[in-house]
Amino acid sequence: MSLRKNLITSESVAAGHPDKVADQISDAVLDEYLLTDPFSRTAIETLVTKDNVIIAGEVFGPNVANSTIENVVRNTIKDIGYEHDGFHWGEVGVNMLLHEQSNDIAIGVDQGAGDQGIMYGYATIETKSLMPAPIFYAHSILKNVMSVVKEAKLGPDAKSQITLAYESNLPVRAESIIVSIQHPEDLDQLKVKEIIYPYVVSSLPKGWMCAEENFFVNPTGRFVIGGPVSDCGLTGRKIMVDTYGGYIPHGGGAFSGKDATKVDRSAAYMARYLAKNIVFANLAERCLVQLSYAIGVSKPTSFYIDTFGTNKVDEERIKKLIESNIDLSTRGIIKHLSLSRPIYKRTACYGHFGKESEEDDGFSWENLNLSLDLSREFSVQSNRKVSLDC
Repeated sequence: MSLRKNLITSESVAAGHPDKVADQISDAVLDEYLLTDPFSRTAIETLVTKDNVIIAGEVFGPNVANSTIENVVRNTIKDIGYEHDGFHWGEVGVNMLLHEQSNDIAIGVDQGAGDQGIMYGYATIETKSLMPAPIFYAHSILKNVMSVVKEAKLGPDAKSQITLAYESNLPVRAESIIVSIQHPEDLDQLKVKEIIYPYVVSSLPKGWMCAEENFFVNPTGRFVIGGPVSDCGLTGRKIMVDTYGGYIPHGGGAFSGKDATKVDRSAAYMARYLAKNIVFANLAERCLVQLSYAIGVSKPTSFYIDTFGTNKVDEERIKKLIESNIDLSTRGIIKHLSLSRPIYKRTACYGHFGKESEEDDGFSWENLNLSLDLSREFSVQSNRKVSLDC
């Protein structure tokens, strides 16, 4: 896709969006299994709707009591802030339909990847986090707006959307911004707009705010009833929000509720890790990594790097160096990124990528330790200056 002069749009959704409620519950349950046994395998789907939560899927590992899972569900909903008529953490019905993993799938996992799939990772110099600017700012706007929801009695259900104008392959301004956020019935839209406006402006580089007529807040004029009361939520329906905002291809697999033997998740994390380190090492300004796997097969069936002509080093040389130093089998990825730990609930909001790695090695796929080896091997200075101060 040429970005010479273009408009690109991405969206984000808040923790209280029904689909994100489902994602957080699925990952919180996954964390509970991994806390009990790091070799647990799960594929957990959650449905949330008025007065009810349904947990379904397959598990392999410890016998976690239904009462424990129910407590995890209720505490997750409580943390999000749902104490509403029709969806209250203490009153929702929690229905569990978990069963053991199929032996046929278990055989495949034991031998190699837990399923077939195509995964992508991406990095670009557009932002300090090396994420595409549209999804970066969509998340930033919503996170800043949601910081005042309790005081202003807004939320917890909310969405943002931003369209950025690109010139000479770089973003230069916001063309339009949309924020939809749940509000009390006695609060009119002008007041909602007044409350959130400063948090939107402060999320953007100076001078980037769109024209007043292109800043939309609750365009329908009313957003009183929200969350699972108004819209059924399902695990895995926000895969573009979770990744790169539609900026690059997506293999199709969702993340939440899946342990790391599912390459939908682990290989996507590895692909981001590789792309980010390649860009940070100053080997390219943009980098797309593709990995694909077959169920039961240990090594990837394909490994592809595309730097869109911005590379300083031949892509094939980069690929060979990575293959020589990193085990791209499922087990190798899990070991390299330390993925057999209860670190997943924190990933379920505001994207799985573009955050800082944490002290307990959460978000390990955001580490930059590989960039030093890449820079040294190819005699390129690392720690590049990114294009935008953001």
